[in-house]
Amino acid sequence: MQLSEIWFVLIGVLFVGFMFLEGFDFGVGMSTKFLAKNDTEKRVLINTIGPFWDANEVWLITAGGAMFAAFPHWYATLFSGYYLPFVVLLLAFIARGVAFEFRGKVHSERWVKIWDAAIFIGSILPPFLLGVMFTSLIKGLPIDKDMNMYAGFLDIVNVYTIIGGVTFVLLTYMHGLMFITLKATGEIRERARKEAQKLYWMSGIALIVFTALTAVYTEAFSEKGWILIPLYVVVFILYGMLSLLLRNKKEGLSFTMTGVMIIIITTSFFIALFPNVMISSTDIAFNMSIYDAASGDYSLRIMTIVAATMIPIVLGYTIWSYYVFRKRVTAKDLEY
Repeated sequence: MQLSEIWFVLIGVLFVGFMFLEGFDFGVGMSTKFLAKNDTEKRVLINTIGPFWDANEVWLITAGGAMFAAFPHWYATLFSGYYLPFVVLLLAFIARGVAFEFRGKVHSERWVKIWDAAIFIGSILPPFLLGVMFTSLIKGLPIDKDMNMYAGFLDIVNVYTIIGGVTFVLLTYMHGLMFITLKATGEIRERARKEAQKLYWMSGIALIVFTALTAVYTEAFSEKGWILIPLYVVVFILYGMLSLLLRNKKEGLSFTMTGVMIIIITTSFFIALFPNVMISSTDIAFNMSIYDAASGDYSLRIMTIVAATMIPIVLGYTIWSYYVFRKRVTAKDLEY
C-alpha cells in the first residue's frame, strides 16, 4: 500500500471521526430550538456537550491540515472551488463557538435569544453544507486538465446535493437526540426519545431518497456496487433495528446505531471517490487521482512518522475526557 493511499484513508478516518463526534454536537445544538422548553433546559442541553464540542471540531481542522500537507493539489482545488460554502461553514462554526461562551455572560432576554439563534444556525448549517459538499464530490464537478474547478451554483446546489445535505442534518439531529438520552435525566430525556421516534420516519424517507439519487446521479453503485451496496444494506438493517430499540428504550444501543450509520455513510463517500480525490464532470481524463494530488514521498514519510507518534496520544486524551465527563447532566449541576 502506497503512502498516498494510506493518507487518503487517514483523511477519510478523520472526516468519519468528525461526523460521528461532532454529529451529536450538531444534533444537541439543534435540539436547543426544538426540544428545550425553557432556559434551564437549554443550559442542560448545552452542558451535555460542553466538555466535548471544541475538541470534536479539531478532527475537522486536522483533516484540513492533513489534506493540505498530504494532497496540496486536492486542497487547492477543493478550497478554491468551494470558497463561498467554506466561508459560510467557517462563520457558522465561529458563531456557534462564540455563542456557547457568550450566551450566559449578560442577563438579558434579547442577548440570550441572539446567541440561541447562533447556536441553532451554527448547528444546522455545517452538517447541511458538508452533506452538500460530499454529495457534489462524488457526483462530479467541472474540473479542467490543470486541476482548476469552475463550478457554478447549480453544479454544487441541485436536487441531489440538497437531499444529501438534508439527510445529514436529519441523521445528526437523530444522533444528537440519542446522545441526550444518554446524558440528560428526567422529562427532557424522555422527550428526546419521543422526538427521535417522531423523526424516525422522516429521516428514513430522506435516507431512502438519498440512496436512490446516489444510484441515479453518480457512478458509485455501478462501479463499486460490490462494496457499496452491502454497506447501504447494513445501514437500512440498522435503521430498521433502531425503531425497535427506541420503543424499548435501549438508549446506548440506539446511540450506537445512529453513530454507525453516520460512519458507514461518510465512509461510502470516500469509497466512491477512490482512487480519485475529485471527479471531473467535464471529462473523466481530468479526474484528480490520489497519486496526482499527493505530496512527495519524503514529505509523506515524515508526516507518517509524526502521525504514528501523535495519534495514540490524541485518542488517549479523547477517550479519557469522555470517561471523566461520563455522568448525566442535571439542572442541579447548573447551580453555582
